[in-house]
Amino acid sequence: MSIQLFDLTGRRALVTGSSQGIGFALAKGLAAAGAQVILNGRDEARLKAAAESLGAGHTLAFDATDHEAARKAVDAFEAEVGAIDILVNNAGMQYRTPLEDFPAEAFERLLRTNVSSVFNVGQAVARHMIARGAGKIINIASVQTALARPGIAPYTATKGAVGNLTKGMATDWAKYGLQCNAIAPGYFDTPLNAALVADPAFSAWLEKRTPAGRWGKVDELVGACIFLSSDASSFVNGHTLYVDGGITASL
Repeated sequence: MSIQLFDLTGRRALVTGSSQGIGFALAKGLAAAGAQVILNGRDEARLKAAAESLGAGHTLAFDATDHEAARKAVDAFEAEVGAIDILVNNAGMQYRTPLEDFPAEAFERLLRTNVSSVFNVGQAVARHMIARGAGKIINIASVQTALARPGIAPYTATKGAVGNLTKGMATDWAKYGLQCNAIAPGYFDTPLNAALVADPAFSAWLEKRTPAGRWGKVDELVGACIFLSSDASSFVNGHTLYVDGGITASL
């Protein structure tokens, strides 16, 4: 197998929620593989700083939870700059509290941020990909797509939905030449998990629970993203790839 199968030169990749954390790491990795990256987020100042740190690429500020805003931003970029060949739906949030006390508004916000955003941006980009007969969509799921922990039941529900929406995208859009897959990270040292990383008891539990015996590093997600973005995954569709140090494989 030629290494050229993984070359992303000449392709554009939109990564939502990419001003920090996993999104920024994936954008940086895709750029290193040759892609021209498009950073997305709601905070234009933070996006600008991320783009300057990356040293390349475009910024596209819009709220992924707003269906019309996502459509307008994607349509304008396609018309003014060019095709979006790869979409990484990374925008997401977490909220932790026991289910019996979980605020209804926080539940709705999780649904909008973690699920509606995938539908909104996925549909906006896919319409152009369908017209071209090619495209890659990668949704960021989670170990919570398959597992649950106390205090995050609504988050678990949203990530289960992302896994099934990925299957639905593949089922509807594979016939048009699109490959739609998901990456399910385990526990990674990111701003979203800062409170857990800082908790010695949780880190000790995680190290015992995970066969690899440690937190993941965000750069360890890059290879999976490049694979699913490249020609190397031309017949991979509707799949969720767990990158979790083995946590979903063991009791």
